[in-house]
Amino acid sequence: MLKLQTKYHGEIEIKKDDILTFTNGLPGFPDEREFILLPLQENQLFSILQSLQTKEVAFVLTSPFEFFSEYEIQLDSQTLEQLEIKNDKDVTVMVILTVHDPFNQTTANLQAPIVTNIKNRQSKQLILNDSRYKTKHPIFTLQTENVKG
Repeated sequence: MLKLQTKYHGEIEIKKDDILTFTNGLPGFPDEREFILLPLQENQLFSILQSLQTKEVAFVLTSPFEFFSEYEIQLDSQTLEQLEIKNDKDVTVMVILTVHDPFNQTTANLQAPIVTNIKNRQSKQLILNDSRYKTKHPIFTLQTENVKG
């Protein structure tokens, strides 16, 4: 077990096997290569992607499919090879949220999903060239607020 100082959870202990590795870091954070995904206790739809290197580097994530049922991405051969993905079932897709106050104005970055091979814990943030997706999609519409809330 490793001790880790986190932005939102204070000091915690983590297992080395739970560490996600971003070989090339994240866009804008090239030196941040190791992260842990922590559930947000107040709401299981959301998680925190916490850097192991820098306490202040932490992102709120969610599955895009919880809020955008039509969301889809195609993984190119380079990503499949880099993350050693052999099977669709070994992949999780998450998106970074920009949390606003009030929370119902929170947006999701659908243009740059985080893809993880859950078998080997290799991860990568993709930049999609798909005009349907932007960096700031509201996650709550009148419809989702009624369903979720």
